[in-house]
Amino acid sequence: MNSNLPSAKERATMQAPESPNSYWKPSSLTIWALVFGLTVVFAIAFFSGYLPIQDRRQVLAAESRQEQQAVPRVETVTVARSDRQSGLTLPGNIQPIAEAPILARADGYIKQRFVDIGDRVKAGQPVAEIEAPELSDQINQAKAVALQAQAAIDQAQANYQQGKTELELAKVTADRLAALAAKGAVSRQDNDQAQAQYQARLAAVQSLDKAIAVQRANLAAAQASVARLEKLLGYQIVRAPFDGVITVRNVDNGALVTTGTTLLFRIAQVNTLRTYLNVPQNFASSVKQGQAALITVSNLPGRQFKGTVARTSNSLDAANRTLLVEVHLPNPSNELLPGMYADVELSSVRADPPVIVPSEALIVRADGTQVATVRHDNTIHLQKITPGRDYGDRLEVVRGLEPGETVVANPGDVAEGMKIEPVPGKLPGAKP
Repeated sequence: MNSNLPSAKERATMQAPESPNSYWKPSSLTIWALVFGLTVVFAIAFFSGYLPIQDRRQVLAAESRQEQQAVPRVETVTVARSDRQSGLTLPGNIQPIAEAPILARADGYIKQRFVDIGDRVKAGQPVAEIEAPELSDQINQAKAVALQAQAAIDQAQANYQQGKTELELAKVTADRLAALAAKGAVSRQDNDQAQAQYQARLAAVQSLDKAIAVQRANLAAAQASVARLEKLLGYQIVRAPFDGVITVRNVDNGALVTTGTTLLFRIAQVNTLRTYLNVPQNFASSVKQGQAALITVSNLPGRQFKGTVARTSNSLDAANRTLLVEVHLPNPSNELLPGMYADVELSSVRADPPVIVPSEALIVRADGTQVATVRHDNTIHLQKITPGRDYGDRLEVVRGLEPGETVVANPGDVAEGMKIEPVPGKLPGAKP
């Protein structure tokens, strides 16, 4: 048998269970190994996390210092003059070139009307008929008065002829007695009576002559009354004063009308239209008589109608500082209607057009309106300007800039004397 095998006693000892008070006690070497291992793990974790973060911080700090030291790149544009051809668009209301009310000129009733709203009429065309039967009686009465005046004239002329005959007889008698009285053939009393009778006849003849003039005046008045009534008789047919379209119809058949007060129709001449504009003071000097104008209306998109400046008021309205301008617009096809809202564009050529800058280049601050100009050494200078017309994407500058200067297109937070790196950009709407 193998002598190396444990004995039965040793096997019993080895298989015996441990007592409750017995435990495992690690050795010192095991404890130091465990501490060393934990230390290595913590060191690895520290260096693998802290060192990259520290490197990142150094990189960001370096980039920040580089950005602070770097010159900012800014888009710039070169200032140029605006287009010499200037267009100004203003709102306007289209109106007929002529418009007039048609009133009744005779009292009576509407016997018949011949037109209605929207009808086109010619000058002199009948539009209505007024029935006035009493007008004929008035004419007959006026004619009778004229005949009476004529008879009175005839009677006055007969009296005048009789008076002249009696005057001639009185003159002959007075002359004969004057000659006899000079010879002493008749008394002075008879001569004086003859002379007085002659003077009385002379005065009577003059009075009869005046009476004839009065009767002639009465006849003229009677004849004028007849003529007036005959004209009123002609006004029973109401006629259009000019070519146009009926825009208002205010009566129907059988309506009672009164002379000068009853509105029958309203007529408008639409073969030529007009519109009034209020031009601001800044552009008043560029508007001239005969200047071309383009009219557009919303209901005819893409269409433009050519008009002409007919006249201006040659004075500004003190309330709003605008110039009243009248534009005439031919309308042969009647496409445009009175009352339409329209946009009117006035075109003019400017002798000295202002410079133009992008709208985003404008800087509005408490000390005024400015733009950021770029000096030759690429430094910023804040230049005060006087803005003009605003086109949306660009702006005219009346004073403060000269053609060829460079401005910052979108300044943002720029300061006086700031160093930049200019990046040339394109100026919108500029003309060389």
